[in-house]
Amino acid sequence: MTPRTPTTTAGASCPVPCAGTQLPPLTVPVTRTLIVAGALASRDYQDVHHDAERAKEKGSPDIFMNILTTNGLVGRYVTDYFGDGAVLRKVAIRLGAPNHPGDTMVLSGTIGAFDGTTAEVRVVGANSLGNHVTGTVTVALPPLPEAGT
Repeated sequence: MTPRTPTTTAGASCPVPCAGTQLPPLTVPVTRTLIVAGALASRDYQDVHHDAERAKEKGSPDIFMNILTTNGLVGRYVTDYFGDGAVLRKVAIRLGAPNHPGDTMVLSGTIGAFDGTTAEVRVVGANSLGNHVTGTVTVALPPLPEAGT
């Protein structure tokens, strides 16, 4: 669990997550195993997610990650930052450049709003081809402890 010690985009610190707080980046190696396992775990049996030859026949240079795996990685990124008790309320993402084996995706995020119990985080996942995923995650948080407790 990562403790909440936020820094805003301007470099200033704030006592709780606040608008402008940047989440630390998360680097995800995009392996063939991750792509295939994610597709199988989400019951996505489309051949472009596990069969390189079929993916090439359909115009892709190799297999590529499915949206459900990406969605899970985005959710993990946000909940790992906010820690135990964080609950995903909404994940709204859009895919862009595909994640192929051998590449690396770096997730980054910025808190756009925080009302004390709910945070809205803008997330971007980029690889060597560009932005693989962009979106917004809404997460409910347990109350922060009272000062001095």
